Amino acid sequence: MSLERERHRQQLAFVASGAELRVGRAEDCPLPLDRLLATTAASPWVRQHFAGGLTAEVYRIEAGGRPWTLKRARPRCKVANVDGQTSFLNEIQRRADIQRLKARPGGAERYAALVDTHYASYRQGLLLSPWIDGQAVREWDERRLLQLFACLHELLLEGLFEWDLCPGNLLDDGRIRLFDFGYMYRFDPLRGFNSNGTATPEFHAVERFETRQYFAYLLGLERQSEQRALAAFALEKGIALDAYRQLRSELAERGASTAVLDWLQAIIQGWRRALGDGLDALYLREAWRSHWLDLHDDLGGQTCTPLTLARIDWLHACLDARPRDLQRLGLLAGRGLKHWRTQLRQAQAQATAWQVGE
Repeated sequence: MSLERERHRQQLAFVASGAELRVGRAEDCPLPLDRLLATTAASPWVRQHFAGGLTAEVYRIEAGGRPWTLKRARPRCKVANVDGQTSFLNEIQRRADIQRLKARPGGAERYAALVDTHYASYRQGLLLSPWIDGQAVREWDERRLLQLFACLHELLLEGLFEWDLCPGNLLDDGRIRLFDFGYMYRFDPLRGFNSNGTATPEFHAVERFETRQYFAYLLGLERQSEQRALAAFALEKGIALDAYRQLRSELAERGASTAVLDWLQAIIQGWRRALGDGLDALYLREAWRSHWLDLHDDLGGQTCTPLTLARIDWLHACLDARPRDLQRLGLLAGRGLKHWRTQLRQAQAQATAWQVGE
């Protein structure tokens, strides 16, 4: 049985068991628990209501003289797969892990990029955290990239792999903050590449950022200037290269397997060569991969947005403008252009049918 299927089995068994999982104490909440559970957009303590979440509805509330984030799980997640249906449970599990990390000496500062959890209950479908007075990231500059990769570095060393580094899961309040952990899973960083062990070497922390967010950002830059997009890509890859060199060094010191170290070294060498002479080819390779993977994620969860359609448009344009480059780089997987155009036509029809908004 694969690690993914085993995780699914364990999570579904927990759901069926009726067992509870809590973080913190209800008596420490700034409002009585019955009020928190009865919260609606019309409640007097609510300042903002965010109804667009796929797993939960989110409220900004005012209580005890300070703002809080209150998440109320939906009766059924809008993501139509097992990971989606167990995402709220998984988030509570990871929140418990993160609170344990923060309780270590120096942990509060070391893991400050990860939001605190004041109270959480799986069976009550409730999660309460301090409000982060930050903004969605609109521009990925050097400071933001350095902070994000530093945070991911710490998570990986602790055996926590975040799959969903989408724009909606990050905030910037002068420091990049992660606050949604529904798709963060445990793994062994000394023996595995991610939470699938060694079964899916194509997925890693930088790839997840690029696939779920950065290439959408670069897509916007491409509309302004291809050179501007390429320069932003070079900045990100240079920072990622330094981060992975440091990660490999620390994993080696901790006794990581040859498979893990060789895998990381291959990624490092490929990036280093491309940054020297071959940036355009690397951009095409990574963009093609990212847009296809994110497209499959959206279609698999039936959670498509206008961005899904923009990715399809990019892939169509790439097939038209650069078929020889795609062939030379092995990105067509031995299939002809007709196959890929058919795939995109089908994807476009599905994405249009499964629109859920921004």
